[in-house]
Amino acid sequence: MISLNDAGKRFGPKLLFENVTWLVTPQEKTGLVGGNGTGKTTLLKVLSGAEELDYGNISFTKGMSIGYLPQDGLSLRGRTVFAECMSVFDDVRAMEREMESLTHQMPELDPNSLEYAAVADRFHHLENQFTARDGYSIESQVGMVLDGLGFAKEDWNRYTEEFSGGWQMRIALGKLLLEKPNLLLLDEPTNHLDLEARNWLEDYLVNYPFAYVMISHDRYFLDTTVKRIVEIWNKGMHFYSGNYEKFLQQKTERREQLESAYRNQRERIEQLEAFINRFRYQATKAKQVQSRIKELEKIERIEIPVEEKTIHFSFPQPKPSGRNVAEFHGVAKSYGEKRVFANVNFTIERGERIALVGHNGAGKSTLIKLLAGTEPLTRGEYVLGHNVDLDYFAQDQYKELDPEARMLDDLTGLAGLKTQTELRSLLGCFLFSEDDVFKRIGVLSGGERNRYALCKMMLRPSNFILLDEPTNHLDMRAKDILLHALESYTGTVVFVSHDRYFIDKLATKVYEVGDGGVEVYPGNYEEYIWRKSGGAQKLDAEIAQRQAPAPVAVVAAPVAETAAKKKMNPIKRKQLQDRVAKLETEIASAESEISATEEKLSNYTSAEESARLAERLGELRARHEQCLAEWETAAEALAEVV
Repeated sequence: MISLNDAGKRFGPKLLFENVTWLVTPQEKTGLVGGNGTGKTTLLKVLSGAEELDYGNISFTKGMSIGYLPQDGLSLRGRTVFAECMSVFDDVRAMEREMESLTHQMPELDPNSLEYAAVADRFHHLENQFTARDGYSIESQVGMVLDGLGFAKEDWNRYTEEFSGGWQMRIALGKLLLEKPNLLLLDEPTNHLDLEARNWLEDYLVNYPFAYVMISHDRYFLDTTVKRIVEIWNKGMHFYSGNYEKFLQQKTERREQLESAYRNQRERIEQLEAFINRFRYQATKAKQVQSRIKELEKIERIEIPVEEKTIHFSFPQPKPSGRNVAEFHGVAKSYGEKRVFANVNFTIERGERIALVGHNGAGKSTLIKLLAGTEPLTRGEYVLGHNVDLDYFAQDQYKELDPEARMLDDLTGLAGLKTQTELRSLLGCFLFSEDDVFKRIGVLSGGERNRYALCKMMLRPSNFILLDEPTNHLDMRAKDILLHALESYTGTVVFVSHDRYFIDKLATKVYEVGDGGVEVYPGNYEEYIWRKSGGAQKLDAEIAQRQAPAPVAVVAAPVAETAAKKKMNPIKRKQLQDRVAKLETEIASAESEISATEEKLSNYTSAEESARLAERLGELRARHEQCLAEWETAAEALAEVV
């Protein structure tokens, strides 16, 4: 459909990519990835025809349709949400009006006249087109898309200008999906979607009959929807078959192959250079020397492109809090007539990492504001635990920043002993590099200020952190850095995020918010989905079925014992008995040490000591689980032998 040949593009003085050849096929299902500033959005604009190439050429198949969704900036006015989406079908509705007009004309004409035949032919032609365009179901199509994107039915007749920028982008996305162009170009389509809408969009795209190329920082979304990855890297495009997970594997393999080829080539070059230098001035070796010089000149040197440095960051480990960090007792919250919560009860314990999930408007941000104390309770009691030090990252956290301060100076005052190099590296994790670190906070965009506010929070040693959409405006690399920092953090975290990979890796519990209440689910997001789909009930039923007593068969003749124990060599049996006894001793020892370490951890001495004890506690728990699993296996084996 689209062909790029020797394509190149600059952004000001910066070369984004060059010498690119790419054929976008009719069944393209591609994810476009690469670091910030590599040219992903620019490439989508080139494919849409909104921007031109600086080098090479691009050609489009005649008659193809292209739909482009930018990250933001679209504004719709003057029509209701439903009417705006129905405008996609203006030509279909025009067909319907003409068909209706023709049906009124035909009874007035002579069935044997040429005029009647012309009208009938026109009607049948329109009817075929109308049917092919699913004209009889356009209203249900609009309703299905609006419902999938999270619009309540009562909002369908509201005017588009009444909605925020994020909801306007949902309307624009809905219109594109209804248009069904031959090629969809989507720049961060999930930015403004909650989990339910993302799940719906995944299903829609999986069944989309035409091609799409998209940019997304949601790993789960890419893994589900794409069959190919195109990476813009090192001023070129690199193509990988499969989803994002397979891309990561293939990229590692390619890198290893390139490094192996580079080492082999270096060895050959060194051999040739050594021979040339050794025999350069010997007449008897002149022919061999010339041959090796020619071979050396023909070698196309392999280059290993410089990889981005992997930056690791850890939260300063906080002082330990009491076991119960926060408790809600009969909490209710209302805004005038609108009830958000009624009689909510839960306890958050030390070390838990809780994800708040639920559809947009369910009350996730309200709940986190109640926990932060920025919103008052309407009724009930909220108790913060002993020694709890709370910190809150709001969606509009940037409003709390000093607009006149420069980023690096602002962090230096907060960070204490952190070196300038460490602080610049930290800012680099959040996409502020080189001279950006000297910018005043007031000149940053909303997204940049939010990223900086999150970066600043990472230096505060609070033991109870509340995060409302911390992954907004972060690319995958920045999300990974934040994720790894939170995984090693010994405090308590409550967070809202629409990134399922982030939730799944971080959460130890899921709180589902909705219908005025909060329901608690143990485990990560995958376990939450499993329980919601009835997995727990199915498992309980299977266990109950296995444990049900088997019917007793009455047999006339004596029956031998069906579960007779196996014979084992006495020496092997003794070894197995000794192993079981040893494991029991190790399990008791591990449990004792775990208890002692937890006691030490509850008495704060220093951040370094707390971090060391937390790491030791993790090792002990892992050892305890390993011994327990081995003991169960050995004990079962021993029970089956004589």
